[in-house]
Amino acid sequence: MGMRRSCTSLSRLLVFLSVSDWLSAVSYAYGVWRVFRTDSLDCIAQGAVSTFANTSSFFWTVATAVYLYVFIVRSNQRAADSLVWCFHIVSWGVPLAITVAAVCLYKIGYDASEVSVGWCWVRIHAPDRILWMLLTGKIWEFLAYLTLPVLYILIKRHIHIAHAALSEYRPILATRPPSQSFSSMADMKLTLIPIIFIVLRIWSTVRFILLLVDSPARQHPVLVTLHGIGNTSQGAANCIMFVLLTRPLRTRLYAALFCCSKCRADSQDAAQRLLPGQDASTPREEDRSSRVGTDG
Repeated sequence: MGMRRSCTSLSRLLVFLSVSDWLSAVSYAYGVWRVFRTDSLDCIAQGAVSTFANTSSFFWTVATAVYLYVFIVRSNQRAADSLVWCFHIVSWGVPLAITVAAVCLYKIGYDASEVSVGWCWVRIHAPDRILWMLLTGKIWEFLAYLTLPVLYILIKRHIHIAHAALSEYRPILATRPPSQSFSSMADMKLTLIPIIFIVLRIWSTVRFILLLVDSPARQHPVLVTLHGIGNTSQGAANCIMFVLLTRPLRTRLYAALFCCSKCRADSQDAAQRLLPGQDASTPREEDRSSRVGTDG
């Protein structure tokens, strides 16, 4: 029961992370499609949504790592579950407060793609725009770079120590293929999660650093393209890591897709059995009339 409850809590954290990633990707896609040129109303709205969603995504990503650390390393499920409410307050409240403050102070608007890829962010003419770039994303991005590798390394170390101790006292279990397969998959996930996050997000960080040193290289087409792909692909990467590479969720997804395709095929077969202009009641009426003729 406790393990099931922890899996449910972790699944909910991943849902909230997916929601923030989805909002971020949609707002970015609208900004690229719209091609802003001025501080229009929809530019400010798009910049506000992307700022809130992107910052929230950083918080939910770190919150997921903190939950796993407390649950696995500290072996305290009650403390991990009690943190969920704190995660909600921080991961929704802090980005919302920052976004509202930035909008009210007229800091969100057209940025001429200085550190973006067509979407609106911090207004280019804001005298303190570097400060607001940090507050509306970059400082949380830097903290995630530092926090995620440390937490996942600690989790991996704890799992390896526990697995080694289990193998020492129960060597039979250590040679079972399912156990090794599960351990290797978990080890691969714990390795790839921070790496993928950094690989996808590093391009925006590089452009921000180039802005600080006033280098024109920040507008290089390859760097801009990698920035656009990285910022909009975090949700897809999380889906692959936490859904497609998780056997129970993958099995459930395949079963749902198979069920839908089977139901659709059955409905098509039933429709093809009916003649054009004939409904389901016609065969019953013909059968009833034939019986009456036979009785007569």
